[in-house]
Amino acid sequence: MALNIFTDINKSIKTELSRKAIHLSSLWMPMFIFLANKKTALAVFAALLAIDVAVEYFSYKKVRWARNSFERLFVRTLRGKEIKKDRFCPSGASYVLAAAVLCVLCFPKEAAVVAMTVMLVSDSCAAVFGKIWGTRRLRNRKSLEGTAAFFLSSIYVMLVLNPLFPVSYASVLASTGATICELFEDRLKLDDNLLIPLSVGVILVFL
Repeated sequence: MALNIFTDINKSIKTELSRKAIHLSSLWMPMFIFLANKKTALAVFAALLAIDVAVEYFSYKKVRWARNSFERLFVRTLRGKEIKKDRFCPSGASYVLAAAVLCVLCFPKEAAVVAMTVMLVSDSCAAVFGKIWGTRRLRNRKSLEGTAAFFLSSIYVMLVLNPLFPVSYASVLASTGATICELFEDRLKLDDNLLIPLSVGVILVFL
């Protein structure tokens, strides 16, 4: 019994690490936002979003080529709600691409880069730290350790990107706002891959 529990935990950690490795591989996106002009970045992300949603939808409709392609790439890292058969539910990848489109469209380049980087890095840190070391539960299966990892890593991202977007009180407020959005994702009824960068961008730009 104990061995089975240990095996299940180990498998859960490996799955989470795989998911967040894919998440972190998307760091090319803020880099592309920085290097490309606004129209190019918007066109690329919008095209990728359209392709991704189409493949996921046709996979949901059980079109063979789409279903095989999607499952080979992502099925081992999808959450339960993303593989339900009774209704179409976009994966986290769709929300990441949608966030990139909105960040490019709504925010200055520098703020968009910071917002996307915080989402990709801090969400990964929260998940990994919470899964491995999280013991103090706050709400909705989220831990104090994971939440603290999110906040501290977001501050670190702000400091690293300070030459691009100067750190100020708004940076601390943006990190706080993003942490709250991540913690209360279920109450806000929107995927955190979209909530986090939008909250960071809005606070940085308007404060």
